[in-house]
Amino acid sequence: MPWKLKLSNLKGARAEKKALRFLKQQGLRLLDTNFACKAGEIDLIMLDQATLVFVEVRSRSASRFGNAASTIDRTKRQKIRKTADFYLQSHREHSHRICRFDAISIDNYDTNGQNSLEWIKSAF
Repeated sequence: MPWKLKLSNLKGARAEKKALRFLKQQGLRLLDTNFACKAGEIDLIMLDQATLVFVEVRSRSASRFGNAASTIDRTKRQKIRKTADFYLQSHREHSHRICRFDAISIDNYDTNGQNSLEWIKSAF
């Protein structure tokens, strides 16, 4: 059974809001946020025309260990895929759709609070 994940991490919540605003500006439509089940959690579930898009949002404040997107390792990708499978099983109205896994990488390198947002379509 799915449940809603509550973000207690303020930085993560801000990153997800920024990513959501950006994706809506690109024409995507929001279906769900923070969808969670035993398998894992998906930050944003959206429609890009007829394609169902599962979005992982990552944010990093420093670059010394790589950019935010580099933190989506094999284990995280597997959890997202399993969670997406569960979403499709519990939302049969989307079972006919082509699915895509995207990533939004937000890197904060600037002391002025400026950051870069990168949308990686078909990230994995």
